[in-house]
Parts: sequence; structure tokens; C-alpha cells
Amino acid sequence: MALWVFIVFLVTLACAIPIGVSMVMGAMTPLVLGGPGSSIQQMIANTFAGADSTPILAVPLFILGGVLMSEGGISKRLYNFFAYFVGGLPGGLPCAAILTCLFYGAISGSGPATTAAVGSMVIPFLVELGYDKTWTAGMIATAGGLGVIIPPSIPFVLYSLATGVSTGALFLGGIIPGILIGFFLMAYAVYYCLKNGEDREKINAKMKELRSMGFLKLFKESFWALLSPVIVLGGIYSGIVTPTEAACISVFYSLFVSLVIYKSFTIKQIIPFLGSSVKTYAPLCFVLAFATAFGRVLALAKAPALIEGFIVNNFSSSLAVLTAIVIIFLLLGMVMDTGPAIVILAPILLPAVQAMGVNAVHFGVIMVCCLSIGLATPPFGLDLFVAGTLSNLPPMNVAKKAIPFIVAFGIALFMITYVPWFSLVFL
Repeated sequence: MALWVFIVFLVTLACAIPIGVSMVMGAMTPLVLGGPGSSIQQMIANTFAGADSTPILAVPLFILGGVLMSEGGISKRLYNFFAYFVGGLPGGLPCAAILTCLFYGAISGSGPATTAAVGSMVIPFLVELGYDKTWTAGMIATAGGLGVIIPPSIPFVLYSLATGVSTGALFLGGIIPGILIGFFLMAYAVYYCLKNGEDREKINAKMKELRSMGFLKLFKESFWALLSPVIVLGGIYSGIVTPTEAACISVFYSLFVSLVIYKSFTIKQIIPFLGSSVKTYAPLCFVLAFATAFGRVLALAKAPALIEGFIVNNFSSSLAVLTAIVIIFLLLGMVMDTGPAIVILAPILLPAVQAMGVNAVHFGVIMVCCLSIGLATPPFGLDLFVAGTLSNLPPMNVAKKAIPFIVAFGIALFMITYVPWFSLVFL
């Protein structure tokens, strides 16, 4: 019965039916075949139970906070701050872009939001200074994936909702992996710039203009942007607020900074921002609701137990299991969005990997890192389309230039996979 549920789900997906509807059709398979979980009333109850959750409010709130920060011009101020320190070094300005993505991920929690907010400002800026447009777009598309790893991370919230693992622990687990991935991306950016050269005359002129502002003035402009993750994450880690409450704080903080401090938009402009956030979250909301019913049907069909038995009986070590799962996730990330993949697969696979001795937080970090690479891999990498739109380039052209960055990302991923310390050092 579990196999039939998956077959129906995959076939409907292959027919381009929306993922939420595909999950409903898969969940209804036992009803047609007379198997377990065949009660319509129970399926409806499970669907409502999936949506009726206080922690789930963190997702739309973090999305809204990221939109407000993006429209408030936060990314430009962050970039100028990092460029002030590293812009004069070889590959310094591209590295400043990656650092901005790394830091902006601590504000938005979303890969596409990070790509859009940073790319819209950085891509034309770097192209003006002589950097290849396609290469720059590929860098931003890959670095945008840091937005879902650095806390607060929407995929970590979804993993927590799907598995019951502490959101705060997951946020702590993502700090070092995110920094490690950012380091490898910057290492390749420096190598590329040393190999292909830079227009130092243009760069030095721009750096002279930036430094003429003076550090104090630059810090004053960037201070409120830099303070955002300190307030949000500090509140969570100190135990003062829950992740959901921290998400609410991020929205009000974003409004305060954008309306009062930077005055980058007016109250009348907030309504379109709300609409944009709803459009982003609504499809995911349906998936989260239906995932509960879908997971309940799979549980009744003993799918988690079957998968656990298969893994325990066919793999001799946790490293072998993780290697197989990383490969599966990397392939899955090419064709499936991060959120649905997590809410569907995490509760099914977690018991199996725990039986092999893998920590639940470590597994969550691996899963999110793997799927974040999928944001920059063809054919459906969402960050590729965002970066392509910003640079007026075909997404496949951007994907070709993103490949070396993806390789650098992959090296860091395998270090994170095989060395649990990176994910568990703060726990």
C-alpha cells in the first residue's frame, strides 16, 4: 500500500499536477484500494491539524520580514559595509557579495529572497566594474542558497514542524555549516579573479569613493541592518522568545527600520509587500496542511518502518547511509522545491537514520544543505531563474557559470556530512 501511495504521488507530479493536489491524490489511494487510512473524515481532520499550528506562523512572518528588509534597501547597506573591509583585496568585491548573502540569510531565511535582494544591487554594480555578467549571476544564484542555511531559516522551521526537532537547535546547527560553505564559495571567487584578472583601476576608484564616506558614517548607515539578526537570533538563543515570536519581532523591526530610520518606503506601499508575501506563502501553506494527511497515510501503511528496515538491513554504517541520502537529495533538489521535499521526506527518513546512530539535528542540516544546492542546479533551480531575470540572461547560461561554485558548495557539503562536529558544536 505504501508503494502504491508513492506511485500515485509521483505519477501525478510527473503529469505537472500541483504538489499539494498530488499529495491529496496519493493520500486517497488507500480509499480507492480499500487499505488503511481510508477514512475521508480522518484525512480532512489530519489536513486541518497540519494547518492549525502556532509554530507554522513563523514561516509567513519570516517571509514578510525578508520582503520588508529587501524593499527597505538593507542589502545595499550591508554590501557597502563588507566591501569597505575586503573590497581592496583580490576578489574582494565578489567576496563582499557572498558575505552579504551570508549575512542577509540571517534576515530573510529564504534562498530566492536572498538572491533577489542581493543580486538586484550587486549584479549591475559588479558588471559596471568589469566582471563577467554571467559569472556574477552564477555566483549570486549559488550564494543565495546560504539564505536557507544561515538561521533563521524557513526550511529549518519546516523540518522542525515535520519531525518535532527543536527549531532553536536546528538554528544553532546551521551557523558553522553556513559559514563553511560561504568560505569555500569565496575561495573559488578569489581563485577566479586571480586567474582571469580584474580591472583594478575601476575597482580602486570605487573603493576610494566608498572609503571617502568614512567608517563612522558607513557604520551608522549599516548599524540597523547589522543589528537585525542579533535581535532575532539573540532572542531565540537566550530563551526570551520562541522562533515564532522572533519572526513576529523581525516583521516589526523591519517596519521600524524601513519606515523610521531609512525611510525607504511609505505606509501606503506596505499593502503590495503583504500581497507578495501571501503569494509566496499560500502554495507552501497548502503543502504543509496536506503533508500531515499524506504522512499519516504513509504511517498507517507502515512506510517509515519499511524504509527503516531496508536501510538497517542493507547498509553497514551511518556514513554509507548518509552518502546514499546525500546523492538522493542532490538529485531531488534539481526537480523539487526545498519546502515540499522536507515536509514529505524528513518524517519518513529520520527514524531510519536515527536507527543508524545519526543525530536528528545533523541530519536536518545535511538535508537543508543538499536541497539548498538544488536552488542553483538546473532544470528547476529557483535561484537560477531569479538571477537570470535580474541579469537578463537565460537561466541555463547562468547555470553553466554556477557549476564551479556548486562544486565548491559540494566540497563543503561533504565535510558537513562526514564531520558531525560542524553541525553539533553549539549543542
